[in-house]
Amino acid sequence: MKKLFLVLAVIGAILPYIFFIRHFSSEGFGLTGFVSAVFVNPAAGGFTTDLLVSSGIFWIFMFLERSRKKGPNPLLFILLNLFIGLSCALPAYLYAREGLSPREES
Repeated sequence: MKKLFLVLAVIGAILPYIFFIRHFSSEGFGLTGFVSAVFVNPAAGGFTTDLLVSSGIFWIFMFLERSRKKGPNPLLFILLNLFIGLSCALPAYLYAREGLSPREES
């Protein structure tokens, strides 16, 4: 499973950037324009809201797992989530979590 999570993290990093690069090359690098684009219509807004809620739940899960000493430090995965997306951060977290030995978990 560990190798699968790594492959999924790489795919989850590449696919969103195909769309991000297209957006930024046509619209420029601006947070206001980007936020306007992700809420451009109700369908896009629904997907964006779903992603934001799912990301928040993922962050809570990571901090709970860290407090139980069952997961890696969440900081890297929060950065991945913010700068790439949940499609990369979640499988990367699962990859890192698979790599924890019983000694590292306690």
